[in-house]
Amino acid sequence: MKGIDPSVTSHKLNILPTARPIRQKVRRFHPDRQKIIRIEIDKLLEAGFIREVDYPDWLANVVVVPKKEGKWRVCVDYTNLNNACPKDSFPLPRIDQIVDSTAGQGMLSFLDAFFGYHQIPMSPADEEKTVFITPHGLYCYRVMPFGLKNVGATYQILMTKIFKPLIGHTVEVYIDDIVVKSETRDEHVLHLQEVFHLLRKYGMKLNPSKCAFGISAGKFLGFMVSQRGIEVSPDQVKAVIETPPPRNKKELQRLTGKLVALGPRTNGWMDNCQNAFEKIKHCLMQPPILSSLIPKEKLYMYLAVSEWAISAVLFRCPSPNEQKPIYYVSRALADVETRYSKMELTTLALRSAAQKLRPYFQAHPVVVLTYQPLRNILHKPDLTERMLQWAIELSEFGIEFQPRLFMKDQVMADFVLEYSQKSSQRQESSEKEWWTLRVDGASRSSGVHVARFSYPDYLKERHTTLISITSGRLPQMHPDDQHRPSGYVSRLNQESILVEIVRPSIWHLRGSPGT
Repeated sequence: MKGIDPSVTSHKLNILPTARPIRQKVRRFHPDRQKIIRIEIDKLLEAGFIREVDYPDWLANVVVVPKKEGKWRVCVDYTNLNNACPKDSFPLPRIDQIVDSTAGQGMLSFLDAFFGYHQIPMSPADEEKTVFITPHGLYCYRVMPFGLKNVGATYQILMTKIFKPLIGHTVEVYIDDIVVKSETRDEHVLHLQEVFHLLRKYGMKLNPSKCAFGISAGKFLGFMVSQRGIEVSPDQVKAVIETPPPRNKKELQRLTGKLVALGPRTNGWMDNCQNAFEKIKHCLMQPPILSSLIPKEKLYMYLAVSEWAISAVLFRCPSPNEQKPIYYVSRALADVETRYSKMELTTLALRSAAQKLRPYFQAHPVVVLTYQPLRNILHKPDLTERMLQWAIELSEFGIEFQPRLFMKDQVMADFVLEYSQKSSQRQESSEKEWWTLRVDGASRSSGVHVARFSYPDYLKERHTTLISITSGRLPQMHPDDQHRPSGYVSRLNQESILVEIVRPSIWHLRGSPGT
């Protein structure tokens, strides 16, 4: 594929002079993953997107991550290279302005470039800084790859150069989102001809299967735009408005998948549930007014996780004592995600928000306010495959992390608490009696000896409780009593009570086989 001529634009890496090249440690892959990498490398070589290199200064690993429908994606971990590059200062368009200018038009066409990022060449001097290692050799990109910092700004510079005479009149562009707008059908045909002429002039190719021509409404930067103006997605609202009151737990869980507002733990559909349901419908018909933005303004984000949902709110601070929301993001957890750790859920919430609000993360510096040590965790070299994939995706945005600010109680009540309380029944139970678990304090590979702990009656139901752990050396248990703590430890493992207190452990009781 020919792509954009280097004289028009190319992607340059503005690496800090004080940055030292980093060579990541080589990762090993299962033979099945090696085969996937081999297939992807062959495709990139055939297309002319990469070339082989020797003796590089910078070296990154590839990561194989799963996609939908059982497919796989091969990415490059450019975390170290991104950390060495400051954010590009080229101003991205204001989202609210281009969305407002798109709404109210009679005819719209949405365009999608064919491998748009790969149509922009890398600067020859910076090609070998993108080197990545595979089981089959060392390669670098000849074109602009995904995952590098500031690629969005480079793409926007190109789009501004191509459509400069049309932007603000018949064309709106936000990085790789292009829309052609007209008041009438006849005008729209002429405007499309002008756009195609410019695309042909600069050598930019489109993907016809992902383009939509001559329609009256469509999604643009997360908003539904039409001749009537900016609208909420009608399919999403209709799905909630037409939902009947849930009659069982399964139907309630389906509702939470649409709203992420009601918990799946309830004994029945009471009057207060029906009232809350009607209030949700009313709020959907009268959505709140969100704050507009100032170019390059620093934005802030809160993250919240629970047992069944993740949420985030993006807001701005016009003054030290004022916070104005810009966007709310939330979704229900899939079944497998409910078993993620607290740190994984928090990272998942940030990743989901970054995907949903990608234009905001590209145009503004974003500060995440959380007590979780996300910054340190995401830079660890020994992350799990899942966390590593998320860290690579997030490294593109240069996100900052700060401790959470103090907020008034009523403000926090409007948002999902990061450490949400359990039901009132569980709170009452935990106040009545605490677990007391005593261990002998031994620190050896064979484990610890459980000596004595109480067994509260209310734990016969599946409720999470608080545990008081008292460490100290205690006398060895009598063999006749070891079957009792064995049962209790088994019950503890089943109830997952220790998950938030200690890391998963292997419990060993002397003389008790099978524990």
